[in-house]
Amino acid sequence: MAEVTSARAAPAPVAMTIASVERDTGLSKDTLRVWERRYGFPAPQRDVVGERLYPIEQVDKLRTLKRLLDLGHRPGRIVRLPIEELRRLAQASRDTTARSFPQTDARDDLEALVGQLTAHRMEELRGQLAQLLLRKGLERFIAEVVVPMNELVGEAWTRGALQIFEEHLYTEAVQGLLRNAIGSMPRGDQRPRVLLTTFPQEPHGLGILMAEAVFALNGCHCSSLGVQTPVWDIALAAEAQRTDIVALSFSAAVNPNQAVDGLAELRDKLPSDVELWAGGSCPALQRRTMQGVQALRTLDEIAPEVVRWRARRSSA
Repeated sequence: MAEVTSARAAPAPVAMTIASVERDTGLSKDTLRVWERRYGFPAPQRDVVGERLYPIEQVDKLRTLKRLLDLGHRPGRIVRLPIEELRRLAQASRDTTARSFPQTDARDDLEALVGQLTAHRMEELRGQLAQLLLRKGLERFIAEVVVPMNELVGEAWTRGALQIFEEHLYTEAVQGLLRNAIGSMPRGDQRPRVLLTTFPQEPHGLGILMAEAVFALNGCHCSSLGVQTPVWDIALAAEAQRTDIVALSFSAAVNPNQAVDGLAELRDKLPSDVELWAGGSCPALQRRTMQGVQALRTLDEIAPEVVRWRARRSSA
C-alpha cells in the first residue's frame, strides 16, 4: 500500500504571479517593482505574455525581508543581502524580542501550541488555549499567551513553516475565545466611550479585538465596528455613539502612507474633543509624529492612557 503523504509534502509551484506574491508576503506590487528597478531584486521571470513570475526561493527571501522591514530595517540596507545574512539578522531580532518569554518553559509551551497548529490538531489547540484563558484570566492570557504566540506564528510564517490558511485557523481560534470572553464580561459603563475598528486597507481583526478586551478590562464602554470601515463611516459612527476615543489597529501589512493619510483624514472629520488612538505593528506609527493622533506601541499603554484621559476629564 502506498504511503500517504500530507498536503505539506506536496511539491510547491515553480513560480508565483505578482498578485500571489503580494498576498503571500504583504509586500505591495508597487514595492516589488520599485525594488526590482532600484536594487535588482526580486528578479522575476516572465511568462509567455510577459507577466512577472517569481521563483519560490525569491518569495522565501521576500518573506524574510518583509519581517525585517516590520522590525525597523531599511530596504536599502537589506534587500541586496544574501538570504543567509537576512536569516542571521532575523535571528538576532528574535533573540532581542525574547523578553516576551520570561521563562524558557513558557516559550517551549507556546512553541508546542504552534506545533499543534502546523499538525492541524485544531481541536486540541482550541482546548488548550481555552484552558489557559480560564487559568490565567483574560488580561494575563492576552499578555502572556496571545502576544507571544502572535510573534511565534509570525516567525513561522516568515520561515515558510506556516501556510496562510494555518495562520487564519490560528487567528479564528483566538478571536473566538476573545469574543466569548468579552461577551461574558459586565458591559463597561464608564467613560471613555471607545469606538474600535480598522481602515478599509486593514483586514486583520485580531489586533483590534485584543485592544477591545483591554479597554473592557479597564471599564470602558466599547463599541466595535469590526474591520475595514471607510473613514467617513467611522466619523458618522463616532458621532452617533457619542464617542470619546476612536481606536484603530494597524498590522505591518498596511501600506504606511495609506495609514498616515487615513489618520490625517479621519482626524479632520472628528470633533476636536474626540481623541484618535492608533496602535499595532505598522512601522509608520512609531516613525512619524502625527498631530492629533495618540500612537500606542503596545497594549500595555492602553491602561495608563485611559487613566490620563479620566484624570484630564475630571479636572476639566
